[in-house]
Amino acid sequence: SLVLAAGTDTAPPPPSDSGKGKPKDNKSFLDGYKRAFAAIYQQHDYTSGIAQLKALKRSDHADVANLIGYANRKLGNYDESKIWYEAALKADPSHVRTWQYYGLWQLEQGNPAQAQAHLDRIAALCGTSCAEYRSLAEAIGVTAAGSRPVY
Repeated sequence: SLVLAAGTDTAPPPPSDSGKGKPKDNKSFLDGYKRAFAAIYQQHDYTSGIAQLKALKRSDHADVANLIGYANRKLGNYDESKIWYEAALKADPSHVRTWQYYGLWQLEQGNPAQAQAHLDRIAALCGTSCAEYRSLAEAIGVTAAGSRPVY
């Protein structure tokens, strides 16, 4: 698919924990997150990454829920992926990375209008020059260009 070929899934930096958990497990949370992050983005071991993220017992953290959603999307588990993207947005409605990934999910599901709505949300949150906006805009453009007749 053209969307995947656009190279729009770039790894975000690991989270800085907002302190919602107990301070003493902050370091173990971040270490565990970084391990899962590496499994998913560097080793492309999505199944293991999901298990590591769930083991953190912090699925209420937007970065964790978003990454579980991303890994499920990469595995083709679209229904599961949607659940996790929505959980991430419930935890943090202004989580730009989730809006980007959920927009890519919408494109992969054949919902370009919904992807555009997510792009508009990203623009409202971080403007049109942030990486998440440019990435999703490129994917939408690639998809739209791919469906137009070539003259």
